[in-house]
Amino acid sequence: MKSNSAPLQRKPLLLWLDLTHDRSSEELIAQFRATCDCRLARDSSLAEREPGQQPDMICMHFDRPDALGLNLLLEVKRTAPSIPITMFTVQHSEELAVWAMRAKVWEYMVLPLPDSEKKRYLHALEQLCQLRWSEEFHTKKPLLEHGNRLPESIRLTKEHQKHQALQKALQHIDQHFRESIDQKDLAQRCGMTPFRFCRLFKETLGQGFMEYILHKRMDFARELLSNSQMPITNIGYEAGFKDPSYFARVFKQLLGCTPSEYRSECRPAAMPGAADEGIEEMVGARSHARY
Repeated sequence: MKSNSAPLQRKPLLLWLDLTHDRSSEELIAQFRATCDCRLARDSSLAEREPGQQPDMICMHFDRPDALGLNLLLEVKRTAPSIPITMFTVQHSEELAVWAMRAKVWEYMVLPLPDSEKKRYLHALEQLCQLRWSEEFHTKKPLLEHGNRLPESIRLTKEHQKHQALQKALQHIDQHFRESIDQKDLAQRCGMTPFRFCRLFKETLGQGFMEYILHKRMDFARELLSNSQMPITNIGYEAGFKDPSYFARVFKQLLGCTPSEYRSECRPAAMPGAADEGIEEMVGARSHARY
């Protein structure tokens, strides 16, 4: 995994649950062994985890998700709420992806995986592990900051001072632009009144803070459109838009084309079609498989 950040202390530990009907997860797991410590769970209870060996990710591999398997995912989420879940599935539909998002699955991956999608996933996993491991370390022993501060005697330019004044707000936006962000909260983080914050933000960045957030969301959506098989409706939700029609309208207004047109231009090759079966049929179907 390539990253601009510091190397990982160890390989991410992935605990795999094989929920395929023909028990074919080994072939998928083999794709991750070079960069991750992969372990196949003996059963679905997760009760056999060794002390001190908590997984960094629970990977649940489906071929055709059914009621039993999806209910098991919810049960795993309840029994191990602190461990993120990746759902790998061959059978895919928009309803299933929305269900996974609402179930708070960390990542939803449609098989087979293109190389670009695998690299994107591994990069995101690396960043997640760095964050989780650093948080674990901080709870044990706080780190001392050794940042080199500029001497007070140095006169900073006005432009630099403006950016410094907005730094906390920009960092918060970078981390939470897919969520609802309140202007008053950003102003308080910078120690300003909402009026002064709004004025300084536009003066410094050339656009209002809502316009800035909107462009961040658009950049995120464009990345997903170019490098994932996620349905367009889900991409809108992932980017922070609660209304798919509003997402499509703003996308065309800012970029001059619809999300589907943008995806077609970026990815001219035909992509596997989504399955027609809805999540209601999956959940309602009877399954004779045992997990």
